[in-house]
Amino acid sequence: MAVFQINDFVETIDDTIKGAVKEIDGSSVTIETNDGFIMQFNVSELVKISDGIVVSNYEVAQVKSEKEITKKKNRQIVKPKERNAPKMEVDLHIHQLTKSERGMSSHDKLNLQIDTAKRQLEFAIRNRIQKVVFIHGVGAGVLKEELKYLFGRYDDIKSYDADYQKYGLGATEVYIYQKK
Repeated sequence: MAVFQINDFVETIDDTIKGAVKEIDGSSVTIETNDGFIMQFNVSELVKISDGIVVSNYEVAQVKSEKEITKKKNRQIVKPKERNAPKMEVDLHIHQLTKSERGMSSHDKLNLQIDTAKRQLEFAIRNRIQKVVFIHGVGAGVLKEELKYLFGRYDDIKSYDADYQKYGLGATEVYIYQKK
């Protein structure tokens, strides 16, 4: 444990506070900081600053702040695969479209799915979204065929199977040619 005397210059161990000892009361030391504040510390929290060459926490913190280099903000780099990623996905699974399918016939479910696909396609055309993926699932292929028929009624639309690695066989991607 260090022994301090009145007017000794001290520095805190865990902070950048420097000052002169003003009062000693057992294990408690009162200092007046260089900024004129009166603060109390435990003896174990202080280090006496001698007249020799000593590098203090305060000086280290000053040097660090002077030499601190501002980091460049990381720009998000778009990978080639992501550049070609679809802009919009529409999941046509019936449980995604309605809270309850109770009381719905197969015909009702199919109509809901086709109406949703048509509405989302119209939205994409209006908002100039070039690529849309319609996730229909594998099933018996009825919805997939109905979607093909729907897409065939539009000019400037090309449809094809979506990325197999991402969607498997249960999705169709639509490319919408933009009019100038």
